[in-house]
Amino acid sequence: MDENLKYIAEKSNAWPFQEALRLLKSLNGKTPKKGYVLFETGYGPSGLPHIGTFGEVARTILVKNAFNVLSDIPTKLIAFSDDMDGFRKIPDNVPNQEMLALHIDKPLTSVPDPFEEYNSFAEHNNAKLKSFLNQFQFEYEFKSSTACYKNGDFDEVLISILNNYEKIINVILPTLGKDRKATYSPFLPICEATGRVLQVPINKINTENNTIQYTNEDGKSVTTEVTRGKCKLQWKVDWAMRWSALDVNYEMNGKDLTPSFDLSKNIVRIIGGKPPVNMVYELFLDQNGEKISKSKGNGLSIEEWLAYGTDESLSLYMFQNPKRAKRLYFDSIPKHVDEYSRYISSAKEQDLENRLKNPVWHIHNGNIPSTVQDISYSMLLNLASVCNATNSDILWGFVSKYTNNTGNPDTLMSNLMDKALQYYKDFIAPSKKYKKPNEQEIEALTNLNQRLAKIKNVKDPEEIQSEVYETGKKYDYIELKDWFSCLYQILLGQDQGPRMGSFIAIYGCKEMIELINKAIKGELVN
Repeated sequence: MDENLKYIAEKSNAWPFQEALRLLKSLNGKTPKKGYVLFETGYGPSGLPHIGTFGEVARTILVKNAFNVLSDIPTKLIAFSDDMDGFRKIPDNVPNQEMLALHIDKPLTSVPDPFEEYNSFAEHNNAKLKSFLNQFQFEYEFKSSTACYKNGDFDEVLISILNNYEKIINVILPTLGKDRKATYSPFLPICEATGRVLQVPINKINTENNTIQYTNEDGKSVTTEVTRGKCKLQWKVDWAMRWSALDVNYEMNGKDLTPSFDLSKNIVRIIGGKPPVNMVYELFLDQNGEKISKSKGNGLSIEEWLAYGTDESLSLYMFQNPKRAKRLYFDSIPKHVDEYSRYISSAKEQDLENRLKNPVWHIHNGNIPSTVQDISYSMLLNLASVCNATNSDILWGFVSKYTNNTGNPDTLMSNLMDKALQYYKDFIAPSKKYKKPNEQEIEALTNLNQRLAKIKNVKDPEEIQSEVYETGKKYDYIELKDWFSCLYQILLGQDQGPRMGSFIAIYGCKEMIELINKAIKGELVN
């Protein structure tokens, strides 16, 4: 262990280190009996995994990595899928809805895959999640609720819950409404005839042979074991059971699950277990400020983010402000791509103390890359916009002149160009609306062209920016931001845009003169 690194990390205010210190304190610095510290993330595969699902795993790994800096105690992460849950609601964003309707209330591992790619809907969604986690090279062990129940991994704790049935019931019932109280049981039997997860009252429990008795949908009295996958638990009790059975030391949850977490804490103590150290994160909101949901399919999918943004930009989004509700929409992507690049650049000049506060140290677990893109993502978007670019060759033509690189674009830049082009095509191009310049604006644009003609071979962004400023001043733009807004609206067809000096340096003075001439002639107006 690097003692100097450990010493500085202990004093760092970066939230992963703060969380890791909380966990280490809860353990009194001692290794648990099982020989390692267990981090857990939970996932319900009732719908396609969304970014919130990914975010919980990503953030938990950040804490796990921070813990490994502070302690030599071995660690393990389990990504747990609640895939034995009953299928309660058909998601809006999946095919074959009529088919799915035939399988309501069955365990998710017994529901056919509506995409017809896997043996079950749960298996499809589990595979999706694992694919994303693997793409980011996360180290984790995947566990299936169905497998754990059927393999008997939970049997010992299930029997303990049966033995403490009344105590647990008395904790839960005060939290339920009148109708729910009348039918509630922590045990949900799996109907042998229909395969459905039944929410039915329990008529009798038998702690000697570990069985429960209930009345099934046909009105018949049925006795079944609570072990060997014959029953599953209501999820709040299930959560507590899992903490106890696996001896979970750390788990995060969204703010909306705080009451459930508090209830599960009480239950796990009844059965002799210990609740994990917990961090509550805020929710992700869609473009309308509503909580994102698997069943609604609102917000962004992981695939959608990665179609337009880099892996690292998504990791940065997850790192930043986990305890603050954040809007999650397509316009978040360019900002985070460029922020990541800026953090990479600043890390090169930072001492260890400040580097440990830098998000990229945590994103890369201390192995910060040395390479950074030559041109920002937002600048590529603006280039694509002004050129109406359809392929990366067009962008590379401008970038190569600016960087004096006449070869092929490197992998980083090539990847960024492809994503920028896709983003431009899907989000910028459809909303572009050019303003037709008035007489005063034509006069100002003509003056700018004259200035650019005098410095047509200049690549220094500051020198070019100065000429743009001087034109704005000459034509009495009291607020120079109004002059730049004018340029964006007339030349780019949008309300916001890049720093003009930097943009022209990349695009070229000659090319900008030609563009301005088109604007003056009204050729850009759509």
